[in-house]
Amino acid sequence: MSNTEPVQVIHYRIDKWYASLDKEALLKIHEFYKQLLSQNKSNNLISVVTIPNADLVHIADCIEAVNIVKHLNLPIDEIYDLGSGNGLPGVIFAILNKGSKVIMVDSDQRKIEFLRHLKTTLNLSNIEIKFAKVESIPDNTIKFAISRDFASIQKAILITRKAFVKGGIYFHMKSEEWGSEIMQIPTQLCTYWLPGLVKDYKLPMGEVKFAVVKTEKI
Repeated sequence: MSNTEPVQVIHYRIDKWYASLDKEALLKIHEFYKQLLSQNKSNNLISVVTIPNADLVHIADCIEAVNIVKHLNLPIDEIYDLGSGNGLPGVIFAILNKGSKVIMVDSDQRKIEFLRHLKTTLNLSNIEIKFAKVESIPDNTIKFAISRDFASIQKAILITRKAFVKGGIYFHMKSEEWGSEIMQIPTQLCTYWLPGLVKDYKLPMGEVKFAVVKTEKI
């Protein structure tokens, strides 16, 4: 009996799924993907079970969500990626929106070093990296922000309530169960935030729905 472990097949289909993106964007996204996988063991960036389909589960997911935000045609000169960690979705946002500054915030030193490495490797001059806790962001600083796998909507808007300006918008990347998170928002928080669905979406493969949800500071 052979003790050889089965070879893990790793897919990369972004160029096929998003052929309409310009060549520079596709090259940078591919390099980001390679860095994500090559440094995963030392930095614990993504779950190992998602590696074979990381192009779908992580990269395509962020492209879809970022495009939804982009098509709102909001004046996003600057956007925070709160709890950025592995660079998702902030790096994708920076690649697809070269005119926007993306401020990536995380309190894990190893993740911050990875983000700094990405900024240099991908030559992303529109990224700023902050080593800080999200809770420490000064009052009335944020006009736009986005998060993926950072916290529940309830927790995210609680700890950032003072950091957002009035009228500020916080985008949350969520599963199809996003409605249950909205239901868990305490009544008193709803005096500061107006939650709602921006748009739901599917990935290039599969029938599971995901959603971009927003909370607007009122």
